[in-house]
Amino acid sequence: MAIRFVLLVNKQGQTRLAQYYEHLPIDQRTALEGEIVRKCLIRTDQQCSFVEHRNYKVVYRRYASLFFLVGVDNEENELAILEFIHLLVETLDRYFGNVCELDIMIHLEKVHFIVEEMVVNGCIVETNKSNILMPIQLMEKAA
Repeated sequence: MAIRFVLLVNKQGQTRLAQYYEHLPIDQRTALEGEIVRKCLIRTDQQCSFVEHRNYKVVYRRYASLFFLVGVDNEENELAILEFIHLLVETLDRYFGNVCELDIMIHLEKVHFIVEEMVVNGCIVETNKSNILMPIQLMEKAA
């Protein structure tokens, strides 16, 4: 298993989306999120986008007012995860038309659905934006 969690966090440190691929009790998740978010938010733009925390390697990237954080195993390729984050943002942009924090808050279930189409059990299974968005577009047509 490569990806352990995906977090979307705003500049104030509020979690907007949390998707975990390993079991952690709620209190441990909350503590982990707080620690990681504080570590990433205080870093400057000149510092690299990789942080080691506990037994995770956290790869993050800021887009506008949102931070996309992905926790992975220590053996995982950081650049591949940065590409995954970029793909996730591009996919959300294609679906929402320039995604923003409000889109994520209002359509949280759709964002979870998109992430679940891309990652299954911690493994990236789909990278084609059209294939990722097809099921959600079919559901909207049927509704």
